[in-house]
Amino acid sequence: MHGFIAINRVMISGHQLTWTLVSRRSVERAGTRLFMRGIDSQGNVANFVETEQIVERGGEKSSFVQTRGSIPLYWSQYPDLKYKPSMSLAVEDHLAAYTKHLRDQLQRYGDQVLLNLIDQRGKEESLERGYRAAVAAAALPAVRYEPFDFHAECRGMRYDRLSVLLDRVAHEQTEFGYFLCRGETVLLRQTGVFRTNCVDCLDRTNVVQSLLAKRHLVALLRLLSITNNDEPVPHFDELFNGVWADHADMISVQYSGTGALKTDFTRTGKRTRMGLVRDGINSLTRYYKNNFSDGFRQDSIDLLLGKYVVVDGEGNTVQCPLRRDRNWKYVTFPSVLLVAVSMFCASAALPARSNTEVLLYLMFWGAAVGATLKFIFKHGKEFVDWPRLDCGGIASRFGPESSL
Repeated sequence: MHGFIAINRVMISGHQLTWTLVSRRSVERAGTRLFMRGIDSQGNVANFVETEQIVERGGEKSSFVQTRGSIPLYWSQYPDLKYKPSMSLAVEDHLAAYTKHLRDQLQRYGDQVLLNLIDQRGKEESLERGYRAAVAAAALPAVRYEPFDFHAECRGMRYDRLSVLLDRVAHEQTEFGYFLCRGETVLLRQTGVFRTNCVDCLDRTNVVQSLLAKRHLVALLRLLSITNNDEPVPHFDELFNGVWADHADMISVQYSGTGALKTDFTRTGKRTRMGLVRDGINSLTRYYKNNFSDGFRQDSIDLLLGKYVVVDGEGNTVQCPLRRDRNWKYVTFPSVLLVAVSMFCASAALPARSNTEVLLYLMFWGAAVGATLKFIFKHGKEFVDWPRLDCGGIASRFGPESSL
């Protein structure tokens, strides 16, 4: 199993419980953050994860299931050295693939509430409109679309505003219920799930899923007469928040290469300045990995899952695709940039005979830095680490040309 699991024994109001959180990652459409987005023709979506929260007391067992997965449309966001690459909604039959995916989800999990947390303005707007249109066109019974602009609603670190979303879906959460059995006797069944997504199905998704899971626990403990109200249980709340934050980090590492963002809210119940600093570090690390090392990671995943078949004689009589040569500009222009930056810094730091001479040196090397950076970002795809096994045809269709 690839995903996450945590098993803890806890004591609440004198009752011994075993609390388990387990997430199972799908092997279909598996890959890295920017190389694997959206849906395929079989209805499989990227970063699909089933998360189950299990509580056991003696012979009593309860389970609450949620899912997450990329927006079920044909869309992409391939790396090109920009901090936020543009998102592209393909001209494809989105409806057929969307319908396949949702029918599969309905068969597996029952009724669906689609929690879409992406921005409803700006770069993410086209995805939100496309998703909304697909839901309306398919008009599948037992499927409800619930958009919630996370960033707009929680602007200024107002994460208390998430209560607005929870209130809007409270009726469905009560209606869906959860699984509960006593020995061999099934007392309750879960009849539907929340399918949550943001763009990455990581940071915003983690926050909302943890809140839904917390609400399930409160209802269950009250039903089992372990607690009588919604009062917090301090020692367990700390454990709950910590495990959900660890879960968020692990799911994020598997897809993006770094820990999740916004986990300070999951751990402490509020956003902090140190959390913002940590998010900044993780964001920069994601930028580097997604642009300069995820191609190799995508190849590793495809090889592990058997999506690439090694041919006889590969690496001997047949060229290995992993040994593909880079364009000469891949080395040349970063080298020129390094020299130009070094000379600019040296011109600023070392003494000179006149201020005019210093200014001329700074202008020359500053212009060299600017021109080189402009060229590199203009041809950003050429400098990205693309998958070389190219099982999904990503590099051949969307990657750089053979030469600049």
